[in-house]
Amino acid sequence: MASLPLRFKTKHRERTVVVEMDANKLERLASAFGFFNPDFLASLDRAERDIRAGRVRKVSSLRDLRA
Repeated sequence: MASLPLRFKTKHRERTVVVEMDANKLERLASAFGFFNPDFLASLDRAERDIRAGRVRKVSSLRDLRA
């Protein structure tokens, strides 16, 4: 596997991490994760249609899923 040079910036008090990378490297990483897979893209289209149709609800806790 090829190396992926990344730059990390951490803020300990805020508990956040910022990752910087080249746009071409980001595209290569997305491809490795399968984000350009036709099945994945089709599932995104279905999810967007569900959101527009109102078939999605906000969940504040996993306990809400039991109901």
